[in-house]
Formats: sequence, structure tokens, C-alpha cells
Amino acid sequence: MDENIAAANENNEKKLRKSDLLRCFLIWETTSESCLSYERLMSLGFCHAMTPVINRLYKTKEERASALKRHMVFFNTENNWGAFIPGIVCSMEEERANEGTISEEMINSVKIGLMGPLAGIGDTITQGLFKTVLLAIFVDMTLKGSIAAPFIYAILMGIYIGGMGYFTFFSGYRLGQNVLGKITDVAIMKKITNSLSILGLIIAGAMMVNNVSIVTPLAINIGKTSVVIQDLLDSILPGMLSVIFVMLCFGLMKKRVSVFKIMIILFAVAIIAALFGIL
Repeated sequence: MDENIAAANENNEKKLRKSDLLRCFLIWETTSESCLSYERLMSLGFCHAMTPVINRLYKTKEERASALKRHMVFFNTENNWGAFIPGIVCSMEEERANEGTISEEMINSVKIGLMGPLAGIGDTITQGLFKTVLLAIFVDMTLKGSIAAPFIYAILMGIYIGGMGYFTFFSGYRLGQNVLGKITDVAIMKKITNSLSILGLIIAGAMMVNNVSIVTPLAINIGKTSVVIQDLLDSILPGMLSVIFVMLCFGLMKKRVSVFKIMIILFAVAIIAALFGIL
């Protein structure tokens, strides 16, 4: 890496230093989930982690402001395996600052496309496997009177979190340098951006199906015949009410209605609909 820095200085190339990457990694690991919000979740943490990189690559106030805004869009992932994402984004920002072939759209597409799959992998392995196995061992030891067990557990978890985060972060950075930095064809860039956008939409759709469930108990009775509205809607499109609900929220957000106001509207609609037996 030192040879790369020397070569970069000779060519006046903007190059990230190892210290910039380490600061980015440490900020990400220690603060990425300390400022969550319903509106943007981990976006502020991601933006905070990118500040050493942005300050190194961009010199003017306008460039830095634009880069900070770029990383304030909605973001959510598991932060150990998900450290791969800020790593690869560091390499993309580096390429953007030098060649300008990486667009804002592509950076956001990479973030959106990878955050879901890596969150799934990270939650499964870290929360569902590694932490569960360690707790099963050391809780049992603690109940049997071992004073050292809680400390050993904390040390092992710390080693896992730090080691896995470091590995994924720098793997992401190296992958970005080796692959994305060598793609100069705009058409290929466009295909990658479109592919990641499609992947992000698929993940968003899957999340909507799993997390949003709106049904109506309404039924139309005509003589001895009863038409259940929910069954009718499901025969047209399963989960239609959930889709309409999400699209309405999305439409309000596009009109710059704040998330707080949207939540108030949803509460009001839910109460009124429940009173009249619509939902």
C-alpha cells in the first residue's frame, strides 16, 4: 500500500491512506448504530464513517457537502459483515475523485443492493450462530459459578466483531480497487448500476411482504351470498392492500412530507378504520 501511495503522489492522484481507511473502519464499527432513526436508520452513521475519506479526497466545501449528502440516504445493514459496504464505497469514492467514472447513482445502487443480503448473512451467522453458541457455553459456565466466563465471552465477541469487521471492510476496499477501478466502459457501469437497482427493489419487495400485513374484514352480503373482500383482493393480487399502503407512504415521502407527519396520518387512519370495521 505504501508503494501505491508513493506512485499516487508522483501522478498527483488522489489516494486514500491506510490511516484514512482505519479511521473510517473504526468510526463505522463503533458508532454506526448509535444514531438510528426511523427515517434514515444507519445513514447518519454511514455518513459519519465516510468523513475521513471525504476530507482526504475532496478539497472544496461544495465537493464535501455534496459527498456528505450522498451518504445521508436511507441505509441499514448488519455492521460486521456489512462493513464490506463502506469498504467498497471508499474505493468508489476514490475512483470518483480521480476519474469521475463512478456516478452518485452507482454508489447508492451498490449500497442499496448489498445492504439487504449482507444484513441477512450477518444476522444469521453473528446473531443466530456465533453469539448463540458462545452464550450457550458461557452462560452455563457462569451458572456453575465461573467468574471468568462472562469476561471470556466478552473478549471472544470483541475479537470476532473486530476481526470480522476488519476483514470484510478491507476485502470490500480491495475488491473495489481491483474490479470497479478498472471498468472504464460506461455501458458496463450502467449495466452494473441497473442490476444492483433491480436487486435492491427485489429486496425491498421481499421486506414489504414480510413486514407489512394489512387485511380487511369487510364482506358484502347479498341474500344468502357473501363476498369476502379480502379473498377477492387476494385473488387479484395477494397483499394488494399492503402494496397500496407502501406506495402511498412512498408517494408522500416523494412530496417531502416528513416521516413524523406520515406516522401521525397512519395512526389517524388506523383508528378511524378500526372504529368503522374497515381494517
